[in-house]
Amino acid sequence: MTEDELFFFNERPAALPLYRALLDLMERELGDFDTAVHKTQISFSRGCGFAFVSFLPVRPARERPKDFITLTLGLGHRSESRRVDAAAEPAPGRWTHHILLAAPEEIDEEIAALLREAYAFAAAKKRRGRGQTI
Repeated sequence: MTEDELFFFNERPAALPLYRALLDLMERELGDFDTAVHKTQISFSRGCGFAFVSFLPVRPARERPKDFITLTLGLGHRSESRRVDAAAEPAPGRWTHHILLAAPEEIDEEIAALLREAYAFAAAKKRRGRGQTI
């Protein structure tokens, strides 16, 4: 983990264990990917963005835990997972999914499967010449 990644969690240190668990899963389950830290999100790409971590409040405040991260994934279809808090189709055949994660144990096989699918979708977009992020 880089200093930039650590700094991203400077004001929300309780969310750092969630990010570490997610990053560990990604390193175990996926091939090579690039990480870029921005002001409001950390993005993961393989030529095209496939996953993003932020503090996007995808649930109403009363339903949102104090400490969380939001995992955003790009897929070629709308996921039917109950874990998805919000989904949108910004372009035909390109779906953005937001999943709020509040405990390390939530970063499980279902999340791993969604990450693998997003990773493969990004590779296919890159092969087709669509290198834009979601």
